[in-house]
Parts: sequence; C-alpha cells; structure tokens
Amino acid sequence: MLSETPKSGAATLAPRKVTPSRFFFQSTKTNSSSSHSLSSSCTASTPSRSFSLLMMEENIAIAESIITKWDPNSSSYTKITFLFQHSRKEAKEFLKSVNYLRSAMHVLVGGSSASKLVLAQNLMQTAMKRLEKEFYQILSANRDHLDPESVSSRSSGSAKFYNADEAGSEDELEIVGESITEVERASAFAMSDLKSIADCMISSGYGIECVKIYKIIRKSIVDGGLFRLGIQQFKSPQVHKMDLEGLESILRNWMDAVKIAVKALFRGEKYLCDHVFSASENIKESCFYEITKEGATTLFRFPELIVKNKKAPERIFWQLEIYEAVSDLWPEIESIFDSESTQAIKLQALSSWLKLSDSVRTILSDFESTIQKDSSKILVFGGGIHPLTQSVMNYVSSLADYYGVLSDILADHPPPGNSSFQEFKSVVSDDCSTPEVSVHLAWLILVLLCKLDIKAEIYKDVSLSYLFLANNLHFIVEKVNNTPNLKLLLGKDWVSEHMKKVKLYASNYETTAWTKVLSSLPERSADISPEMAKECFRKFNTAFEEAYRKQTSWIVEDGKLRNDLKVSISQKLVPTYQEFYDTYMVMLSGEKNMELLARVSPNDLGNYLSDLFHGTSASVSSTTSSSLVPSQRCFLI
Repeated sequence: MLSETPKSGAATLAPRKVTPSRFFFQSTKTNSSSSHSLSSSCTASTPSRSFSLLMMEENIAIAESIITKWDPNSSSYTKITFLFQHSRKEAKEFLKSVNYLRSAMHVLVGGSSASKLVLAQNLMQTAMKRLEKEFYQILSANRDHLDPESVSSRSSGSAKFYNADEAGSEDELEIVGESITEVERASAFAMSDLKSIADCMISSGYGIECVKIYKIIRKSIVDGGLFRLGIQQFKSPQVHKMDLEGLESILRNWMDAVKIAVKALFRGEKYLCDHVFSASENIKESCFYEITKEGATTLFRFPELIVKNKKAPERIFWQLEIYEAVSDLWPEIESIFDSESTQAIKLQALSSWLKLSDSVRTILSDFESTIQKDSSKILVFGGGIHPLTQSVMNYVSSLADYYGVLSDILADHPPPGNSSFQEFKSVVSDDCSTPEVSVHLAWLILVLLCKLDIKAEIYKDVSLSYLFLANNLHFIVEKVNNTPNLKLLLGKDWVSEHMKKVKLYASNYETTAWTKVLSSLPERSADISPEMAKECFRKFNTAFEEAYRKQTSWIVEDGKLRNDLKVSISQKLVPTYQEFYDTYMVMLSGEKNMELLARVSPNDLGNYLSDLFHGTSASVSSTTSSSLVPSQRCFLI
C-alpha cells in the first residue's frame, strides 16, 4: 500500500541525532590532524570513514524509499495524488530525506563510489519533479486562500500565527490564545508548505524551476486582480480622444483602484513572496518585481497620460485628486517597492507624481495668462457682473477646496516676484508666514481686478464705470465670504481691505452720477429770486430725468449693495430737495402751470429712486400709463 510507511530504515530516520554531514565533518577533522604519524592517521581514519560512508548509504536508501514511492512517473496513483495533500507528516519526511540526500551527495563528490553518486543524482531529480508538482498544485489549489487582499489583511493584523511547520495537525494551528478560521488555517498551511518546498528546491540548486512556477501563477493572479479593478493599458492618443464624461469615469475608477492595488494587491503579494522565498533575498526581490512590474507600471503610468492630455483649466481638479491619492499612498509605495529590483516601479510612480505637480503649476500659470490676455470688448449691460469675474471666482473658489494639496505643490514655486505682487503680498500679510497657496490664489484675484479696471474703461459714462467696479468687486468679496476655505486662506484683513474699496467705488459712482442733479439746487443759505427758483426747478427736472432714465437701466444684482446705494443717494438728495421745494413752492404759489414747473414732489422722489438698479429701462416708457399718479406721468412725458 502506498500509504504505508516505507520499511527500509524509515523508523530510524526520525530519532537519528547525528546527520551525515556531521559525520563528514568529523572524518575530515580526523584526517587533517597533524599530531599523528601517517600510519596512525590511516589506521584511525579508516574505521571513521567507513562508518561515514555506511551512514551515507543508509541515508540514500532511506531517501530512495520515500522518493521512489512518490515518483510522479512510477504509477497512475502518484500522478493524481499529491504528497502534501495526502499527509503533511509524510511530506515533512520527504523534505528531510531530500536534505539528507543532498548532504550525502556532498560527501560522495570526489569519492570513489561513482555509482552511488549517480543514484543520488537520479533520486534528486525525481524528488525535484515531485516538489515542482507539489509546488504548482499548492499554488493553484489555494488561489482563493492566497489572494493578495486576504494575505495583506493577515499581514497587517496584530495576530501572529504559530509556525505551521511545528504543528502536528491542523488542530494545533492557532492564533495566540484563540482558534483561527478555516480560511486562515488553509492559508497558513499553504504558505508554510510553499516556503518549505521553496527552501528545499533552492538549497538543492533548483531555485530557477521553483521561481518559474511561482511567477507564472502569481503573476496571473495579480494581473487578474488589476483587470477586475478596471485597470487597462491606455495610450496617449486614446486618452486625448476621450470625452470629458468618459474620462471622468475612468479617472474615478482609477482613484478607487490604486488604493486597493497598493494597500491590498501589491502589499499582500510582497508579503507572500517574502515569506515563501525568505531563504534568498535576491530571489524574493526579483520574483516580486517580475510578478508586479507589468501591472504596477501600467497602474502608475496612467497619471502621466492624463498630464500629457490637453491642459484645460477644469482638468486641474482631477489632477489634484490624483496627486492627493498618490501622496497618501506614497509611504506604502516606498515600503512595498523598497528593493533595488523594484526601483523601476517606484520611479514610475514618482515620475507620475512629479509630472502631476508640474502640470498643476503649468495649468495655474496658463490660467493666469488667460486672464491677462482676455481682450474681449463685451460691454456688460447696466454695469453688472462680468462673465470673466464669475468664471475666475468660481475657479478660485474650487481651488481653495484643494488647499492642502496645493500647499505641497506650490510650496517651492511662488508667483513672479514683481513689484505689483510684492505690494499685494504686503497687504495680505506683514510677515512671511502666509502659505504659498494663499498668495497664489490672492494673486489670481489681483490679476482679475487689474483686468476689470481695464474693462471698466470701455464704458463711456464714468459713473457707470465705477458702478461696474463696485458690482464686480462686491461679487468677489461675497464669493470669498461665502467660501469657507477661501476666506480662511485670504483672511479677514483681505476681506476688510477690499470691502473698503467697494465703498470707495460706490462713493465715486454717487459723486459722478448725482453731482449734476445736486448742483442744480441752490445752496441752503442762498437767497434767490422767483425767476432763479423757476430756473432751478427746470434744471433739477432735466438733470433728475436724465439720471433716472439712465440708472433705471443699470444693474446692482446684490440686494444689500443695491439698497445701500439707494439709501445713500436718498439721504443726500431728498432732504436738500425737500427744503428747496418747501421754501420756493410757497413763493411761486401764484404761478400758472405749477405742476409742469415742479414735476416731482419730495414724496415722489423716493418712489423714483426705488426704481433704480433693476435693469428695467425697457419698461420705463411702458410705465407711462393711467396707473401712474399725475405727477409721474408729467415727469415721464
């Protein structure tokens, strides 16, 4: 029966305390002794050498028995039966016999027993064929138990396994203090068996065969894992032709996949490879590299393809997310690909990481240039918010959400150090502690403000230019206030300083837009004749009508700013007109057609002012209907 224990010396193998190699070294020591004469040396060494050879022959016989029993070509049974699956105890004996056989071969080399050496060599080849078969079977049968993700979770856990080689049965394999699951038990035995076989084959000079089998199976597992994660090999033209929706889907998938690949797939594979081939530093490093190089290179090369694509401003956000993902994973990437053999993979990841940062800086620089080079002559209706203001501030607000990543990317790359920038930086902060990301974002806003100054000059009406600037700067400040990250980066002082500028623009608008109306009224202390009073009424009517017609078509989109402007104008205009009206209407009470002379009453003046800044010039003429009070209809005629 194949399951029976071989009779030829198997019972003496386990309790043997002295290995053949020990006998070999003892005999060598005796032969090398210089304290005896030639004749006494020969006489003393002869019994020792004979005993050593006898032990070698016995060990070869023991090895022959168990190796021949499990010769894969000896019977149909051994072709379909696997030693480690049949009996792990017998498998250990098989490995011990191979080790003894190897020691015997070392003794026999250079000896006179050529036939014994040939027999040992043939037995070694048979044993290696069996171990190759076993190695392949264990790897294939335990694909699920040895998947990298499971191995990775065990390698990072706090529980430590007892050595499976020391366990007499599966019941003895436990985590310290508690039983382990069947999956963990199967995985632990598989890893232990693989390591035992690898140690034996490598020490016997069959490491190449062992590694070849391991690489074929494990590479297919790693490549299959990456394929299931959606990782595929793209070329730059393919990425370039993708529409935004398709590219975003692939990028989102890559973001999820790279985390799993690094934290589970590669880490688990490295742990397994290091365990199985712990006997050889060079083998475990080169083996891990050969298994992962294709998949890892494809994975880490993908960001390079993205940055080679069009440098559209909106694509900066995906690049920032990819950069952040690689940054978070970088310590693990360095740890996993830490050997000289895997330097190429780590360098690929580093190259993509650096190219991402370069691309982000390039996009920011291009975006700044785009603002500066904007030459559109668009005259925004009513002095409202310019499209450039909206697009730039939306972009800057979105960038502020990535302040952590941008801080890393921009740390050593400040904006151009021209005098305008330095002046601006001194306003933002009086010391050098301001983060570079704050400086960059503030600089982009400053470039926008400079461009808005130029666009304000397009308006022929100076007062409308000031209203345009007040509107746009107020929009910018409110955008900062309503974006927590951006407000935090720019600071309260920045907000305060720019709100002062908004008020200054508003004040300049009031001065230029309403000076003519206010100057049509006499000084409060002036004593004028009735004719001069009539002339003042006429000038006021003309000036106010002109201002009203223009400014009802102007726009102030922000409700608070609009109300503040109306209140400020009203406080300057209404009391002055009220005093003039009350004083000279009594003097002119006897005049005919007084309703034509004093077209606007003080009460109506406030109503008219409420119509300002709604952009409703087209509806002014339509308001000349019977629904208006007489004084309004007169004014609008």
